[in-house]
Amino acid sequence: MLNRYLRMPLLGFAVLLATALGAQAQTTAPRVQSANMVYKGSFKMPTVAGNGYTYGGTAVAYNPANDSLFVVGHMYDQQTGEVKIPALGGTATVLQPLTDSLAGKLGAIGGDGQLRVGGNLVYKNKLYVSAFVFYDASGSQTVSHYSRSLTLSDRTVNGPYRVGGMGAGFYSGYMGLIPTEWQSLFGGPAITGNCCLSIISRTSYGPAAFVFDPEGGTNTAKPMVYYDSSHQTLGAYGAGGSHPVFNGTTRITGVVFPSGTSSVLFIGETGTGNYCYGEASVCGDPSNNWKADHAYPYRAYVWAYDANDMLAVKNGSKSPWSITPYATWELSQPGNVSQDFGIGGAAYDPQTGRIFVVRKGDDAVPTVFVYEVDNSKQSAAPNAPTNVTAQ
Repeated sequence: MLNRYLRMPLLGFAVLLATALGAQAQTTAPRVQSANMVYKGSFKMPTVAGNGYTYGGTAVAYNPANDSLFVVGHMYDQQTGEVKIPALGGTATVLQPLTDSLAGKLGAIGGDGQLRVGGNLVYKNKLYVSAFVFYDASGSQTVSHYSRSLTLSDRTVNGPYRVGGMGAGFYSGYMGLIPTEWQSLFGGPAITGNCCLSIISRTSYGPAAFVFDPEGGTNTAKPMVYYDSSHQTLGAYGAGGSHPVFNGTTRITGVVFPSGTSSVLFIGETGTGNYCYGEASVCGDPSNNWKADHAYPYRAYVWAYDANDMLAVKNGSKSPWSITPYATWELSQPGNVSQDFGIGGAAYDPQTGRIFVVRKGDDAVPTVFVYEVDNSKQSAAPNAPTNVTAQ
């Protein structure tokens, strides 16, 4: 039976052509613009006993073996489950119930609370997990990654281990695969990164990505892009005015490198109004009623980078903080997001070209929005980033 989500013909041809011509041909592959990322529909996560997936929907990974998603449920529990992807408009079904996928080892990353699973990745029939300290005041976390079986009831967990020489705040979040046609150029099969955590000086002021081999051992991650406290290229933290590309409300929770393109897409949320730190009433924010960073209204957002720029960073001809998005855009979704109930994560199915973007649930289960990259649709003009020099 035909897969209900067929890859777009031109995208499939691009992948076949790139494979035939070899890895070097990928340097001229098309770049994704907003018009290419086509919204197809959505489905719901399942309702299960206990806290379930409410106030959850983070650390999303696609499992090709089952056409399924690994997703972390309620924030307080930090448990991971696997759900079968349904037809659009339907509800996912449980394949593996919510389980402590780290078998009690989450605390081994250090810290005294607010420990969270940052990302999941299916690679070579194993599940790789990253984790971070939400509020690491001392910036002392260095280890961040684990490996384990895809069977969540298996309690054997390896790690945590350190993937790079910087603090874990740069590595400990979202993960994604590098397309086969690019792997020899980048020298690795996967991406890991994190940004915009509390105590932001220990992480990136905008998208961060490092190429790494999940099987490769300690300190093997190489930079593709990041912005440390000395290089706030996308905008200074706390700067007044509208800076949707980066401000104190920016969160990035997924990375997707679509096959047949030269684009690396970071997916998350950001405030698109004027930045303000203080009480919500003073900052004019009706969606977050506390003293914090505000930039209402908030939108699901995409930061699109040229993989060739990242390759130049990896090869040493550019610095990680010198490159900027060639385009950014608001991600089309029914309704708006908020800081607490925004984008929990994103995952990619390279066989069908589907991108799954999960909006976190509050008192309801999360919604999964499905997109496809269609290179036959071209924007009239690139979506130039706001307040950032376009590439």
